[in-house]
Amino acid sequence: MLLRRAAVAAFGAFTLLLAVPSSASAAVGEFQYTFVTPDGTPQRAVLNDPVSGECITLPEAADPGADPAHSPRNRTTSTATVFVEPDCSGDWFTLRPLTGRGSERLKLRSVVFS
Repeated sequence: MLLRRAAVAAFGAFTLLLAVPSSASAAVGEFQYTFVTPDGTPQRAVLNDPVSGECITLPEAADPGADPAHSPRNRTTSTATVFVEPDCSGDWFTLRPLTGRGSERLKLRSVVFS
């Protein structure tokens, strides 16, 4: 009888665990970068709590005819890997969690968080 109750309780706990929706993993914090508008004005953009493990192509720098973004600041809890090409391709550089940053010379068009 005791074994049966334990089995039912374990099954119920397992079923409850499966029923709870899992949240997407996110890098908590901000990722900042600078891009140049078509009229030549520098602008700062921010990605808030970006999803981890998915490539993010920066919309302002996605077009190969546009200037790439630069001066990234990683203020998230995850490592950010920035790429010089869209779709997380080409040369890359990693930025540490919370304190990682790059100068104006570090060009990027996409980023992924781990």
